[in-house]
Amino acid sequence: MPKTVLYASIGPELALFDIDVAAATLVKCGAVTLPANIQYAWPHPSTRYFYVVSSNGGPGVIPGDTHLASAFRVDPGSGTLAPHGAPQALPSRPIHCCVDATGAYLLTAFNFPSAVTAHRINRDGTLGDLVRQPATPDSGIFAHQIRTTPSNQSAILVTRGNNAEGGKPEDPGARKVFGFSSGVLTNQASIAPGTGLGFGPRHLAFHPRQPWVFVSVERQNQLYVYKLQPDNFLAPDPMFIKTTLADPGNVRPAQAAGPIHLHPTGRFVYVTNRNSGGVDFEGTKVSNGGENNIAVFSIDQATGEPTLLQHSAARAIHLRTFSIDPSGRLLVTASILPMAVRDGHTVTTLAAGLSVYRIGSDGTLDLVRKYDVDTGKFMQFWSGMVTLA
Repeated sequence: MPKTVLYASIGPELALFDIDVAAATLVKCGAVTLPANIQYAWPHPSTRYFYVVSSNGGPGVIPGDTHLASAFRVDPGSGTLAPHGAPQALPSRPIHCCVDATGAYLLTAFNFPSAVTAHRINRDGTLGDLVRQPATPDSGIFAHQIRTTPSNQSAILVTRGNNAEGGKPEDPGARKVFGFSSGVLTNQASIAPGTGLGFGPRHLAFHPRQPWVFVSVERQNQLYVYKLQPDNFLAPDPMFIKTTLADPGNVRPAQAAGPIHLHPTGRFVYVTNRNSGGVDFEGTKVSNGGENNIAVFSIDQATGEPTLLQHSAARAIHLRTFSIDPSGRLLVTASILPMAVRDGHTVTTLAAGLSVYRIGSDGTLDLVRKYDVDTGKFMQFWSGMVTLA
C-alpha cells in the first residue's frame, strides 16, 4: 500500500509526520516555513504537488496584508516538500482551498469579505494566472469551503453566515452552486432553508459511491444530508437532519460543529464538536465545559440516513481539523490552542495536540495517544493526510 503522511501547521510552519498505522504513532521528520500563517492546504490529484494558502490575517476581522497561494513539490518516497515556482498573491485572507479533479485549477475561498477565486495550475504543477470570471460569483456571507463535485462539472461554496451579536442582526448561510468549466464559476443556485436564517453550514463531504452530500452545520450544531441530483444541484431540502451534540439541551456559549469527513468505505461519517469558550474562575479564564468531541455516525447504505454511534472525547480544546488514513483504520485530530480547565478547585492547562484514534470495524473510535504540541504565539490551524504516489 502506498505510504501516507500527515502534515500539520503551527503558524507559518508546516510539519511532516510519518504515520505507523499499525502502531498508531506519529514521528515528526521535517518542516517547511511559509511566508505567513498557514490557513489551508490541498494535494494535487497526482500527489506530486501540494498547495498551501497562507495569510498574516487572522480569525475575526484581522485583515492582514500578506495573502498567498504557494505550490510545493512532494518527494514521492518521504513526503518532504520543496518550493515549486513563485507564490501567487491572493486578494485577502483565504480560509479554504481545493484542487479540481483534473488538477488544472486551484480554487480558494475567502470569508471576509466573502469571495472565491480560481488559479490555473500549469502542466509542471506550478501556479499560474488568476482565471478572470465573466460575472462575479455569488459568494454569500462568510464563505468557509469550496469543493468541486465528483463530476467536476460544478462547484459548491459553503457560506456560513454569522450569528447575531453586538446589535448586528444574524447573517444568513447557504450553499452556493456554480457551474464549473475551464476555471470559470457560473452562478446556478443558492440553497438554504427559507431565507438562510438559522442555518450556518461550515463544510461538506461527498459519499464515495452514492449521490449523498453530508453537511456540517456549524452554528446550529447539526448534520444535514442532501441528495446530489444528476444535474449536480443539491436537492433544496435535506433528506435528514441530526444533532451532532451529546447534550443538545445544554448548549454552552461558543459551541460549534467543525469539520466533517467520511470513512473511506462510506459506512461512517465523523463530525467534530468544538468549544473554546471561557468563563472566569477565581480570576482565571477557564473552559466553559462545552462539548469537545467527535460525533460518530453510521450511514444506512440504502437511504443515506446517519445514526449516532458515539461521542468520542477529545481530551483537547477545539478540534479544528482531522483526517482519516486511506485504510480506514486511523483518525488524527489537531486542536488549535492550549486552554485552562477546571477540575474542582484546581486549574490545569490542557495542551494543544495531535490525537491519534484507532477506528474499529464498527466505525467507533478509541483514543490511543495524544501528542502535546507547543503552539507558542500561534495556532495549530490545519492538518491533513496525503497518500504519496
